[in-house]
Amino acid sequence: MVDVNRFKSMQITLASPSKVRSWSYGEVKKPETINYRTLKPEREGLFDEVIFGPTKDWECACGKYKRIRYKGIVCDRCGVEVTRAKVRRERMGHIELKAPVSHIWYFKGIPSRMGLTLDMSPRALEEVIYFAAYVVIDPKDTPLEHKSIMTEREYRERLREYGPGSFIAKMGAEAIQDLLKQVNLESEIALLKEELKTATGQKRVKAVRRLDVLDAFYKSGNKPEWMILNILPVIPPDLRPMVQLDGGRFAASDLNDLYRRVINRNNRLARLLELNAPGIIVQNEKRMLQEAVDALIDNGRRGRPITGPGSRPLKSLSHMLKGKQGRFRQNLLGKRVDFSGRSVIAVGPTLKMYQCGVPREMAIELFKPFVMREIVARDIVQNVKAAKRLVERGDERIWDILEEVIKEHPVLLNRAPTLHRLGIQAFEPVLIDGKALRLHPLVCEAYNADFDGDQMAIHVPLSEEAQAEARILMLAAEHILNPKDGKPVVTPSQDMVLGNYYLTMEEAGREGEGMVFKDRNEAVMALRNGYVHLHSRVGIATDSLDKPWTEDQKHKILLTTVGKILFNDIMPAELPYLQEPNNANLTEGVPAKYFLESGQDVKEAIEKLELNVPFKKKNLGNIIAEIFKRFRTTETSAFLDRLKDLGYHHSTLAGLTVGIADIPVVEDKAEIIEESHKRVEQITKQFRRGMITDDERYNAVTAEWRAAREKLEKRLVDNQDPKNPIVMMMDSGARGNISNFSQLAGMRGLMAAPNGRIMELPILSNFREGLSVLEMFFSTHGARKGMTDTALKTADSGYLTRRLVDVAQDVIIREDDCGTDRGLVIRAITDGKEMIEPLEERLTGRYTKKSVKHPETGAVIVGPDTLISEDLAREIVNADVEEVTIRSVFTCNTRHGVCRHCYGINLATGDAVEVGEAVGTIAAQSIGEPGTQLTMRTFHTGGVASNTDITQGLPRVQEIFEARNPKGEAVITEVKGEVTAIEEDASTRTKKVFVRGATGEGEYVVPYTARMKVEVGDQVSRGAALTEGSIQPKRLLAVRDVLSVETYLLAEVQKVYRSQGVEIGDKHIEVMVRQMIRKVRVMDPGDTDLLMGTLMDITDFTDANRDVVISGGVPATARPVLMGITKASLETNSFLSAASFQETTRVLTDAAIRGKKDHLLGLKENVIIGKIIPAGTGMARYRNLEPQAVNEVEIIEEVPVTEEATEVVETTAVVEEN
Repeated sequence: MVDVNRFKSMQITLASPSKVRSWSYGEVKKPETINYRTLKPEREGLFDEVIFGPTKDWECACGKYKRIRYKGIVCDRCGVEVTRAKVRRERMGHIELKAPVSHIWYFKGIPSRMGLTLDMSPRALEEVIYFAAYVVIDPKDTPLEHKSIMTEREYRERLREYGPGSFIAKMGAEAIQDLLKQVNLESEIALLKEELKTATGQKRVKAVRRLDVLDAFYKSGNKPEWMILNILPVIPPDLRPMVQLDGGRFAASDLNDLYRRVINRNNRLARLLELNAPGIIVQNEKRMLQEAVDALIDNGRRGRPITGPGSRPLKSLSHMLKGKQGRFRQNLLGKRVDFSGRSVIAVGPTLKMYQCGVPREMAIELFKPFVMREIVARDIVQNVKAAKRLVERGDERIWDILEEVIKEHPVLLNRAPTLHRLGIQAFEPVLIDGKALRLHPLVCEAYNADFDGDQMAIHVPLSEEAQAEARILMLAAEHILNPKDGKPVVTPSQDMVLGNYYLTMEEAGREGEGMVFKDRNEAVMALRNGYVHLHSRVGIATDSLDKPWTEDQKHKILLTTVGKILFNDIMPAELPYLQEPNNANLTEGVPAKYFLESGQDVKEAIEKLELNVPFKKKNLGNIIAEIFKRFRTTETSAFLDRLKDLGYHHSTLAGLTVGIADIPVVEDKAEIIEESHKRVEQITKQFRRGMITDDERYNAVTAEWRAAREKLEKRLVDNQDPKNPIVMMMDSGARGNISNFSQLAGMRGLMAAPNGRIMELPILSNFREGLSVLEMFFSTHGARKGMTDTALKTADSGYLTRRLVDVAQDVIIREDDCGTDRGLVIRAITDGKEMIEPLEERLTGRYTKKSVKHPETGAVIVGPDTLISEDLAREIVNADVEEVTIRSVFTCNTRHGVCRHCYGINLATGDAVEVGEAVGTIAAQSIGEPGTQLTMRTFHTGGVASNTDITQGLPRVQEIFEARNPKGEAVITEVKGEVTAIEEDASTRTKKVFVRGATGEGEYVVPYTARMKVEVGDQVSRGAALTEGSIQPKRLLAVRDVLSVETYLLAEVQKVYRSQGVEIGDKHIEVMVRQMIRKVRVMDPGDTDLLMGTLMDITDFTDANRDVVISGGVPATARPVLMGITKASLETNSFLSAASFQETTRVLTDAAIRGKKDHLLGLKENVIIGKIIPAGTGMARYRNLEPQAVNEVEIIEEVPVTEEATEVVETTAVVEEN
C-alpha cells in the first residue's frame, strides 16, 4: 500500500493496451458469475477466483489449502492463490476485444476530442463508428480525398469505378484507429501555428481548439490511437458485488449485467469470425459490441439507455462517479463514521459554556472501547472479551469508570445543515439521565438550533491529536465571535434578555426608595426581607463596590437600584459600574449626576433624576463585545454563563406571563378606518372620472391603507404601558417586534398575493378581535408564499454555498508577507445618499499600505504596513480622512493563497490571522450562510416609477458571483469626458447620450424608459453608468482595469447583504472576487511556449514571461478574464477538485488527455485521497517541527546545599532529566 501522507502529486493519463494488460490478472472469457447451486464463482467468469483471488481469507477454491501458513502458494488443483480475500477489491481482469471499439468519452464529449484530433465532424465520426458509412484511409492514386466519408452505395460505386484494391476505405472504430495512427502530432501542430498567424473569425476559433488538443497529446506523451480500445479492463469483483438476499434471490451491481452483454457479444463475434460469416452479419455484431461497451462506460450518453427490470436504466461506470450519489461526493468527500450518535436536543440551562449533556446509555456506547481498556487495566476482568460482556450486561462498576474516561475527553456536536464552521463545536461531556442531548442555551444561535424537536449528531475524536484540536480550536467557549463579521455570536436571547431587562428596570415611588446601604450585602438583605423593591432607586456607599472609581468618587454615595447592584455583581471588576444602558457609561464610567456627597438628601436627589430605560438585548451585546475586547475568550465565556444564570433567575422571579387582557384596545380604531374608507372612495371616484390612471389609483389606495396601519401602530406605541408584559418582551428584544404587536392590537393591514403584488383589500381586524372568514382566506396567501419561498431559498442558498466553497477551497494563508507594491484605495461604500458600509468598518482589522495623514495638520495618524485597530479606525474617521490605501486580498501576490498582511485580522478571533488558516472556506461560509436570510424576490415596484424590475436578494448575489449579464443593465461610457447632449428619438423610442472627451466622442443609445443618472454638462469617467441599473462586469473589464472591476463587484455584493441588514466583512467577498479574476487569455504568445487563446493562471503567465524577458525574447500578451464561480471552479488546476464538483466525465476526459498532474494544494483533493489537509495543523511548516531538546539550565540563584535543600535539588534534577 502507498502511504497516503507521503503522496506528492497524482497524475491521470490514457491507459495504453499494454498498461491495461499489466494491471490484469487474467482474461474473463465467460459471462457467468456464480453457480446457482454451489454459490461458487464460475471458472473464467466475472467472479473467477483464479483471476481475482479467493473468496475466503487464506483458503483456495477447492479447499486443499486452508490457513495462513500456506500464504502465497498457488493451489495445483484449482489454480487459486492462497491470500487475503481483500485482494478481490484490487485485482483487475480484462477482456480481449475481437474488434476495436471507440471510448465514448473521447468521441461523444463536448468538444469531441477524437473529432478535433482528426479534424472530422462528430456526426461523420458517428456514422463511421456505428457502421453507417465508410471513411477513406488511403486514397492511393484515386482522386478520392483522405478522410472523406461515403455511404455503402457510394463505396460500391467507387470500387466499380476504380477497381478493387485501388484505395483503402473502412468502417467502424477500426477505421478511426487507423486514421489516429496516421496523425503526426509535430507536423500538425506546426501547420496550425502557421495557420493561426493569418486566420480570423470561426476558422481561428476552430484552429485554436484543435491546437489545444493536439498540443495536449504531444506534451503528455499520450498516443491518440489509445482513445480506441482493443482490450477492456474489468474492475475488481468486490467493487461490483453480488449478494444473496433472504429469499434466495441475488442482488447484483448493474455493472455485472453490462459486462455480461459485452462478453456475450464479444464471444458471438469471435464465433462469427471463425465461421467466416457474411460481412453484413459481422458488421452488425461489431456495432452491437461497440454499443455494449458504450453502455458499460456511460449508459445513456448515446441513444436509448440499456434498461434493467422495470425499465430502469442501468448504472454504468460514469454514473458511479457522477453526482451527489457518485463515488466522489458520496464516499470520498464525505464518509460515515464510527463513534457517532444522534438524538433530540433539550435545553441545558445549568451547563457551563464548554459543556454538553450526554445521556448515559449513549455515552457508554460511544466510549465503549475506552471503558473496556480501563476495565482490563484495573484487573476487574482478565481479557477484552470479558470486558465487553461486562459493558453489555450493564454491570454497576462500569459507570464510575465511564465518568473517569470521559473526563477531559471532548466530543463534537453538529447540527445539520452545517452552514458555517460554528455548526460543529466541541464540548466536554457531562453524563445525564434521560435520552436527549443537552445543549447550552447560548450556543443555539451559532447552530441556529431550537428545542422544538431538533436533532443533533455527536462524534468522538479518537486520537490524542484530534482531542487536542477539539479542545484547543473547537471548544464552544472559544467561539465567541462570528467569523463573518467579527461580532459576538453568543448574545443572550429570550428569557435571559427578559430577566436582565426586568432586573435593571427603574420605577419611581416603590417601597424602600431613597434608602442608603453601606454595602451590597445589606442591600440584598433588605431586598430579601421585603424592605426594598428590586426596582427602587437607592443609595450605596461607592467604596463598598469593587469598581475602578476615581479618587473623587470613592467617598461618595452612588444612586442606583438594587437590581443594578446585582447586575453589576456579575461584571468583571475592571469594567465601570453600569448605571445607564449606553456606550459612554461602558467605556468612560458612571456620569457625575449619580454621585452624592455623604450627608446630601438622597430622596430629593432621586426625585430630580429621570428614570433610566432598562438594559436591552442590544446593550447586552455591546457589553459582551467590550468584555471580549478587554479580556478575550476565557473571561468572556465565564461572564456569559453568569449573565445566563442571572437572566434565567430573574425572569423566573419576574413571573411575566401573557394573557388576552395584556393586548390593549385602541380607542379610536373605528374612526381611523372610517377616514381611510372615505379617502379610498374619493380616489376611486377620481379614477372613474379619468383623472388618474389605474396604476396611480392602485398606488394611492395601498398607500392610504399603509398610512392607516402606521397611524394605529403609532397610537399603540404612544399609549403603551412599560410594565405590560408584551411590551416588555418587545422592548427588551426578547421576543417579537412592533409589527407583531400591531397585528395583535392594531390591524393586520395589506397582504401580498401569490404573484408578489399587494392586494388592495386590507385585513382590518387584528388577532385580538379575530379575523372574518374572508380575511382569514386572504391571509393564507402570505403564509403559503412564505413557506414555499423558504423551501426554495434554502436549496438555492445551499447550492450557492457549495459553489463558493468549491471556488475558494484552496485559498489558505500561506506566508507572512508577500511584499506586494500595490494597495487598494478604499472609502465608505454609498448608494446615492444612502450609506451602505462606513469607512470605519472597512478599515478595522486591515493593514495600511501607505501612511495615513491628517488632512489639515499633515500629522501621520498611522504609519505604513500597520494593523488598524478599532480605536485607530475611529481616529482616522474623526480626522475626516475620506480614503485610505490598505493592503488587500485583491493586490496580494501570494501563490495559491493569501499572505497575513494582505488579509488582516481573523474576524473569528480578533487577532492577526495565523498561517494555515483556510480563509477561502471561511469566506465561502460567511457569504453562503446568511443566504437564507436574503429575499428571493425581484421587486415589483407597482405602477409608474419602475423602469425595470431590479434584481435583489439571493438572485442578485448569484448574478454577481456567476458574472452573468444583469437584469436591468446600465449603459456605461467608454470615454472619459463631458456629457454634451441627450437627444430623444420618438420614432425609435430611444434616447441618445453624447460624451466628448480628450480621446474622442462616444454615442450611446439608451431605452426611452430608462432613468438617466447623468445630465448635460456632467463630467464622467470611463466605465461610469449613464443610466440606473447594474453594470455588466465583463463590459466594465473591457474599459477599466482589473482593480476597478473587483472594487465594483465588492460594493455590489455589500449592497445586497447590507440592505437586508446582514453584515459581512469585506475580506470574505475580496477572497471570492479575486478567485473570479485569476485567469488571463493569451492573445499573442511572443517568444514563449504558450499557445494562443490558452486560459491560464496569471502567476503562471507572469513566470513564463519572466523567463523569456531574462533571455532577451519578446514577452507574451494576454488579457484578464472574468469568470463566474462555477466556471472558475472547473478551470482550477486540480482535476480532482474539479471532477468532484460538476461535469465529472468532461473534467476527467480533459485531464487524461493532458496527462494532468494534481499537486494536491487545495483541501478537497487531499480529502479525496485521504491525506491530511494542508491547512491549519496539517501544513508542512507545522508537521515538520522537531521537538527541541533544551540543554542549558539558566541559573537564577545559587543556593548553598543544606539538609532541607537537598530534596528540592534532587527533584529539580529529576525534572530536567525527564
